[in-house]
Amino acid sequence: MRIPGLPNDITTLLIDIDGTLVDSNDAHAHAWVDAFAEAGIDVAFTAVRPLIGMGADRLLPTLDPTLGDRREPGSTISRRHGEIFSERYLAGLQPTTGARALIAELERRGVRCAIATSAKAEEVQSLLRIAGVADLIEVRSSKEDAATSKPAPDIVEAALAKSGADRAEAALLGDTKFDVAAARNAGIGAIAVRCGGSSDADLADAAAIYDDPAALLAALPAPALDTSRR
Repeated sequence: MRIPGLPNDITTLLIDIDGTLVDSNDAHAHAWVDAFAEAGIDVAFTAVRPLIGMGADRLLPTLDPTLGDRREPGSTISRRHGEIFSERYLAGLQPTTGARALIAELERRGVRCAIATSAKAEEVQSLLRIAGVADLIEVRSSKEDAATSKPAPDIVEAALAKSGADRAEAALLGDTKFDVAAARNAGIGAIAVRCGGSSDADLADAAAIYDDPAALLAALPAPALDTSRR
């Protein structure tokens, strides 16, 4: 299927979750601020928010070069971020506009959808349920499948392998510059959505930018008429 902005027909679309299918980026930033505060570290929301889309392995040392997600206190801060996100913020999240409608239409047209997210595996099912697509997407790659988070290509490579996708016929749908860079580093195209809060300047390397999944759905070309029975 042709997606406007991409040069080739696409048979597999790799999809980010946070900010792309679920309006959760602000919630993640607040959860990080809360987790840092528990550790006695004052971090401003405005410092964390632009980093959402990175995994803890990159976010922690970006905010404080002495921190890492595999040593204390960074490992506890990372763990508490996930717990706080689930306990305080998850229940209040909403899908992005058109999330289910887009995935359902792509599947109807024969495009295989696969998740490529830096979220932890235990969060993925809950987030997909909020997005309304848990029943539509079976192939899922998460933090545990990648040695290094976006913008490294690891999670994209994992999703490509799990889906069995032909790299030349795959693309990534995401909402941050980290998604776009990860796709580029894996040698595939990227489509971006603004609903995660990123600016067009941050998303400039994407093949095309849409407001949200609904806008991408509206831009899809009309399906070819089936003339096989005529």
